[in-house]
Amino acid sequence: MFSVVFVFVFSNLFYMKKINNTQIYDNTLILKNEKQFTNIRQLTFSGENAEAYFSSDGKRLIFQSHDGGSFCDRIYTLNLESGDITMASNGDGVTTCSYFVYPECKNIIYSSTHLGSKNCPPKPDYSKGYVWKLYQDYDIFLSDLNKTFLKRLTNAPGYDAEGTVAFDGSKIIYTSMMSGDLDIWTMNIDGTGKTQLTNRVGYDGGPLFSIDGSKIVWRAYHPQTAKEIAEYNSLLSQNIIRPMELQIWIMNSDGTEKKQITNNSSANFCPYFFQNGNRINFSSNLHDPQGRNFDLYAINTDGSQLERITFFNGFDGFPMFSPDGDYIVFASNRNQLEQGETNLFIAKWKQ
Repeated sequence: MFSVVFVFVFSNLFYMKKINNTQIYDNTLILKNEKQFTNIRQLTFSGENAEAYFSSDGKRLIFQSHDGGSFCDRIYTLNLESGDITMASNGDGVTTCSYFVYPECKNIIYSSTHLGSKNCPPKPDYSKGYVWKLYQDYDIFLSDLNKTFLKRLTNAPGYDAEGTVAFDGSKIIYTSMMSGDLDIWTMNIDGTGKTQLTNRVGYDGGPLFSIDGSKIVWRAYHPQTAKEIAEYNSLLSQNIIRPMELQIWIMNSDGTEKKQITNNSSANFCPYFFQNGNRINFSSNLHDPQGRNFDLYAINTDGSQLERITFFNGFDGFPMFSPDGDYIVFASNRNQLEQGETNLFIAKWKQ
């Protein structure tokens, strides 16, 4: 098990400053029934921005973004005091799934396809329906914020991505095709000690540790029937998956005591533990028969007390709490200036 060996420091003072000449917060963006939010403010204002995660002191975010017609996501950091946004990836290929290396947060990890090609890869073929492309050139890299070094941590054939870091900095947890299927693995920060934690047929992805390092939460699709398995394997052979039904699972940090938390026919994903480790925030379309509207939900780790958090008619996802649990950052289509924009928002969380 992992233990937290540092103290989080989180100052509320930076919330008194302005970012990009905008108001500190705009509570008109809090919709009716969004009772857990106060003092919301928008952090980005164009393009598609997602997967924002806090540094250990709560003063910075790391996230992925692209703007305009570009399909190539880059990795950026956002200083919440100054509003400065800085590219943290090397500018080649497409990147995804970035995270600070705790506790010092001087280094970062992210996945990139740049070793395969410096150009953007082709977009997914949506003639097969809504699918996620598993770019085979994705590998996980370690870098510092000044981009003075870039170290490749994975080198197995196929997809390696969806990496996050334990809060004590001891492990990286990620999704890999190393076994021939999409499974969850851990490795040391330097890329050694790779260990497989899941082995069921199907997709296991998006894993994160609880703050104390004792638990892991992730999203999964495990086909049950012969037809479902055959379809999954057929899509996987084309390096794609269809994420129409995903369930939230938890397990111990060593891979034992796997337990399914949600049980519905919806797409439940991007889970994140509450500070106490007994409750999970996640995004789901379970309230929408058409499956197009995603909102934030919370649920206990025993599957009880499901609570809907957001009520926006569009996308809300990728929630993460600030280190002290006082704030939540998430991505949303709300207040978009152009169709398809997804921006980052931060709000005070009512305890």
